[in-house]
Amino acid sequence: MSDTKALRVLFCMGINQNFFDAPRDEQLQVWAAFSQMWNGIHDLPGVTVFGNMDDDQSMVGPSTGYPWTTYLLADVPGIASVHAACNLFRSTPVGDGTYKLWKYCKVEARTGRELIIQR
Repeated sequence: MSDTKALRVLFCMGINQNFFDAPRDEQLQVWAAFSQMWNGIHDLPGVTVFGNMDDDQSMVGPSTGYPWTTYLLADVPGIASVHAACNLFRSTPVGDGTYKLWKYCKVEARTGRELIIQR
């Protein structure tokens, strides 16, 4: 018998130079697509989002790696849900759909388990 526990996942997201080079109206379309992706992660079956952190006030410019622009911490039912969340970057259209969200930002998912500290 196996005791299947949720995976604890930290989705690390970085905005790239394409976003900063885009005209303001295109940036607003990217923000709308980013919001759609973000809500899409929340809406995946079995996903529990605990919170997020955005450091755009102390980190300026594109993020190609750590430190990331924003983070989302969630429990997900399995690795397929992690892949589905990451795939939202590939599939979420920006504006008229010529480009997808991954032209403007990237994601890396750090997957593990909850650390239980005994008291």
